[in-house]
Amino acid sequence: MTSRRVKVLVLAEWYPSPADPVHGVWAHRQAMAARDAGAEVKVLALRRPVPPIAVARQGPAAVARWLKGAAAALRPFELDGLPVLPVKFLAPPRPWSYASWGAWIAPALARALARERFDLVHAHNVLPTADALVRGHAPPRFVVSTHGPDIIHLATSSQKAARATRRTLLAAAGVIANSSWAAERCERLAGGPLPVSVVHFAADLPVQPPPRHERPSVVTVAHLQARKRHDIVMRALASMEPRTRPDYVIVGEGETRGRLEALRDSLGLREQVRFLGKLDHEAALREMWRCHVYAMPSVEEPFGVAYVEGMAGGLPAIGCETEGGPVDIAAAGEGMLLVPADDTQAVAAAIERGLRERDRLGAAARETVRAAFTWDRCGRRTLAAYEQALR
Repeated sequence: MTSRRVKVLVLAEWYPSPADPVHGVWAHRQAMAARDAGAEVKVLALRRPVPPIAVARQGPAAVARWLKGAAAALRPFELDGLPVLPVKFLAPPRPWSYASWGAWIAPALARALARERFDLVHAHNVLPTADALVRGHAPPRFVVSTHGPDIIHLATSSQKAARATRRTLLAAAGVIANSSWAAERCERLAGGPLPVSVVHFAADLPVQPPPRHERPSVVTVAHLQARKRHDIVMRALASMEPRTRPDYVIVGEGETRGRLEALRDSLGLREQVRFLGKLDHEAALREMWRCHVYAMPSVEEPFGVAYVEGMAGGLPAIGCETEGGPVDIAAAGEGMLLVPADDTQAVAAAIERGLRERDRLGAAARETVRAAFTWDRCGRRTLAAYEQALR
């Protein structure tokens, strides 16, 4: 706890709203944790008041629904005691210009910052969020959190993006990386050492998880994207003996759903695989904790908060040995089973082991979260990064 409460503005594009309480919930939980650790926190949520191309292509009804939700997000509100103020900006469509959105955000952000009193800004993502700060006439002191897409693909999408990434990282008073891999990646992108802190996201430990399904079951809670590798889990299940094959519960929505449903049917898994769609955070956790093993052999995964959320409920987790999040989680204790990327047989073997040793591995997973991945720990480390940046 500091002798004087640090006044922090959290700046995020991905942040929950009344219309979408799941959107960027990890940024909100970290903001709450920093507040609980002793910081005074207010949130500036970047909001673009025009529907994305993907929504526009769905027709007038989809656009109307989107605009109704956006109207709520464009008003100030309070979430778990934190004031959330929208910062409205206009920018070209995301697929064509996302790396340069910082230039479009900067004017509106400068006006918003001029109305606030603060010691530090905590910006989530190097591009475009922190880049928008740097483009201001008098950039404030800031720390930047890196999460994945901003430092994997976006930073190298063009020479201009690479320069903007390097400039922004070097301008930051502190860099908060969500894994050891992300910290190393940022220093490579910056071309040298940075004032970087590794701060992992966390999970709540349920006092009493809900009863498990009667049948052995595997679960993935994630957007339906190719990099999450739901297809590898399905192929792993299809390779097992039918009489010992577990069920597979998929929570989430996304662009690959149609292909995944077709794959399920082609593999003869229609009875085993259930798509539950997008659920609110609490409902998603309940569905996750009713299962026995959490499997997400995804790639491009600097952390992956869903792993520790599953482990908190006593589920052994399966992740790739090449990815920053699973590697850091496995280094903290038992309960994370590492597999090679895109290795169907290794995933099948890990699922079988997780089910076979679920009581021991599940208890170990829960203990790993209790020791290393609580929101209290995340909040204290976040506050320490703020204080270091202000020295």
